[in-house]
Amino acid sequence: MLQFEKSDITHFLQNLTLVDFAVSPDEKQIVFCTNFNGHFNLWGMDFEKRFPYPLTFHNQISDFITYSKTGEFLLVGFDKDGDENSQIYAIKPEGGSLVPIRYAEGERHFFGHLTDDGRKLYYSTTISNAKYLNSHVYDIESGKEKLLIEGSGAPVFISAVSPEEKSFVYSTQFGNTYCLAHVQIDGEHILLTPPTDTHHTVTDLVYVSEEEIYFLTNYDDDLSYLAKFDLQSKEFTKVLQLDKEDFTNIYYSKKEHALYIVGSYGVEDRLYRYTITNGKNEKIEKPVDIIVKMIIMPNGHVYMLGKSAAKPANLFVSMEAGGSWMALTDYRVPGVREEELVEPQVLRYPTFDGLEIESLLFKAKEGNSNGHMILWPHGGPQSSERKSFRGIFQFLVNQGYSIFAPNFRGSSNYGLNFMKMVEGDWGHGPRLDNITGIDWLIKKGYADSDKILLLGGSYGGYMALLLHGRHPEYFKAVVDIFGPSNLFSFIDSFPEFWASFAEQWVGNPVRDKERLTADSPITYIDGMTKPMLVIQGANDPRVVQQESDQIVAALKEKGRKVEYVVLEDEGHGFTKKENEIYVYKKILEFFNSHIN
Repeated sequence: MLQFEKSDITHFLQNLTLVDFAVSPDEKQIVFCTNFNGHFNLWGMDFEKRFPYPLTFHNQISDFITYSKTGEFLLVGFDKDGDENSQIYAIKPEGGSLVPIRYAEGERHFFGHLTDDGRKLYYSTTISNAKYLNSHVYDIESGKEKLLIEGSGAPVFISAVSPEEKSFVYSTQFGNTYCLAHVQIDGEHILLTPPTDTHHTVTDLVYVSEEEIYFLTNYDDDLSYLAKFDLQSKEFTKVLQLDKEDFTNIYYSKKEHALYIVGSYGVEDRLYRYTITNGKNEKIEKPVDIIVKMIIMPNGHVYMLGKSAAKPANLFVSMEAGGSWMALTDYRVPGVREEELVEPQVLRYPTFDGLEIESLLFKAKEGNSNGHMILWPHGGPQSSERKSFRGIFQFLVNQGYSIFAPNFRGSSNYGLNFMKMVEGDWGHGPRLDNITGIDWLIKKGYADSDKILLLGGSYGGYMALLLHGRHPEYFKAVVDIFGPSNLFSFIDSFPEFWASFAEQWVGNPVRDKERLTADSPITYIDGMTKPMLVIQGANDPRVVQQESDQIVAALKEKGRKVEYVVLEDEGHGFTKKENEIYVYKKILEFFNSHIN
């Protein structure tokens, strides 16, 4: 009888990622962005043959993919090695060279809409207005362009265009918790939500006709709900709201005259279908915990990209309006049985001021645990840790580490008020939510006080630095992945179109000097006494390399033990498989060397 060894760690590092997709109008081809060759490229797959073939060799991750409804070409956005300066290209369905449609080195282009005839592109750009953006409509055939909106006061993006191009909606982004939407029709600009001084958002919207716009908003409420705006009467109407449900995305099915609505309150998504003609709403079963994207075809077929905590992102189709689902891809962790992967436990604990915090616990399996717990403060900070596949989680859990991921105040998917709690308070409430979570874990017997490690990226990297500096007694070793170390230099280095909401989001460097000093990790360099590993992408436009450089320099000046890795061809994340594997192995090696 053949005996096979336990899955090697390399298997957990070789899982592939699928990030976006588009479907041809005749549904004969699916195009998706994936890293089959270790780099992200576009790949095609014929619906009948189900075997992928490469379309590009650009080796960059896509910002968006959309198929022209004429079937003649696709539009796709690519940046360069994570610099986030997305350019817009066209490519033939059979692949080949990329044709620049909107390209300007060092500038950013944000896709808005491609008209049904494939002729006109609506988009926003930093060109001539880096701080607030300008929005244009570009005729792909003639090369003529028209300025639609000159942004002012806050960044402006094209959100939707009516079927006959008689009107369009643009969004003004004052922050993650404050976004207004206007419809422009016949030269008039009309606010979709009733006038108010209270912050609220419009997060997704669709035209179902020339006269009706359905959208998601939390106007005058804490949770987002479905609303409608009638262009003839200019009336706003609340249409559908569910208890303990925060709607996040909507998709229109023309055949059913229905809206597919993605909702969530916490760590997983739910899917609903709301029929416009009769107002009926029904819950739809889905094959995944987290829905990344959906496409509804004219014949009613529903395509979905989704993932779960123990299953990487895959594509599915339902030809029965969500009645049943068929998998189109089967991405998995190679060489690893499903039972070797870990589903998280959902835990809730009262934090220091009585607020309830929801969290995920990925617990190492019995007989394989080394007894150590890794605290993972998520990025964002206005994001959340959900039942979404993370290769690094499954990789570390397989190596005996358990992982605790709390959704501290400021996290998304818990309502507007909860999300706003981090604004102007990056380093007090969220920090104590994490510390209270550790104390609760220890009290409940989930963790040992002398066996706790710390790992975070982006805002999570900032929190890792801050927790290390202010509460070093809790941790044995710390890993920071592109985390801000000094809130003053962080604000100063923001991409220009972030600057307008920097004050609401983080604070004012002059007025809030005392608080920003108290919340900056570099203030507590004397407290950072534990071994550290710092990882940074050289092209990161969000958390620039200076943030890591200065904390590493300060630690070395103090004679502290710190390792520093700079990835020259990455930005705010890992898009090259070899870099991801290198970093994950480095983190494991670092933790393993400090747990005894």
